[in-house]
Amino acid sequence: MSLIETVASREIYRNPWMVLREDQIRRPDGTPGIYAVVDKPTYALVIPYDIPYDGGRFRLVEQYRYPVGARRWEFPQGTAPDLAAQEPVALAERELREETGLRATSFEKLGLLDVAPGMSSQRGWVFLATGISAGRVEREHEEQDMRSAWFPRAEVEQMMRDGVIADAQSIAAYALFLLRGR
Repeated sequence: MSLIETVASREIYRNPWMVLREDQIRRPDGTPGIYAVVDKPTYALVIPYDIPYDGGRFRLVEQYRYPVGARRWEFPQGTAPDLAAQEPVALAERELREETGLRATSFEKLGLLDVAPGMSSQRGWVFLATGISAGRVEREHEEQDMRSAWFPRAEVEQMMRDGVIADAQSIAAYALFLLRGR
């Protein structure tokens, strides 16, 4: 049961990646209000993990993130095109192949993340990809500046401590990896 009742809703803006809507609401005490919500489809985040490598290593991608005005390292992640819904594991396979060219024989579901539940409906599934093999990169046009590289586990952790990896989803996904405990 919702504590906030939606009285009316209107779409403010739409593009191939998101919808912005404004809802008129009624709070539990009966007072009216408004709520802006960014609707985005469910995404998949993939942690490509090369276990045989000494101590393990992870594949990250780096790209320019326009809203923060900087290049950022993060785990491969994304949604299906045109706001489409896609099965989480199929989306994980697609994102890994598209952004890194890698394929994996195993995708282990580690958990679910809410991106920014105070303003967005978007959620994401986190997968650990193992049994890695190389293939051809299939990036979207928006990802033309992307690059990808392997990093040892200790370096990934240092990059997080130093703010080189600042993507909240990547850091939360890494916490799910650590909680896995194997």
